[in-house]
Amino acid sequence: MAGYTVNVEWERKAASFSDGKYSRAHRWIFDGGQVVPGSSSPHVVPLPYSDEQAVDPEEAFVAALSSCHMLWFLSIVAKAGFIVDHYADQALGKMGKNSAGKIVMTKVTLRPSIIWVEPAPSAEQIEHFHHQAHEQCFLANSVYTEISIEPQA
Repeated sequence: MAGYTVNVEWERKAASFSDGKYSRAHRWIFDGGQVVPGSSSPHVVPLPYSDEQAVDPEEAFVAALSSCHMLWFLSIVAKAGFIVDHYADQALGKMGKNSAGKIVMTKVTLRPSIIWVEPAPSAEQIEHFHHQAHEQCFLANSVYTEISIEPQA
């Protein structure tokens, strides 16, 4: 099976560190050369120690699940002979406590909105394609988070 490598880099710079007053801003460096600014969520670590313009791990988790679902969905739909012109998802992740009292991502809701080239599949076919995509998504198969799919009209 394939392996995936991402370099995550952080530097203390001039912060004292042991008092907790240090920047959580860091960089994600992907194998294709893309560098993405990362940080803790301002919901978890307050400003100025978080960078609200950077991607936090919770957002990345939701984006990864959405992206995985979309890529499988497009592949399945293409094999079925339908054509998608545009796919957009306003995915939403909800944090909460699990049964052990730990804070976790309890639910991710994918809300894809799709523009089709006619003839478009039926609502039943679209639901089936989403179900297949969910079943095939490597990431959805890797997490305990509830994932629901609510296609938008």
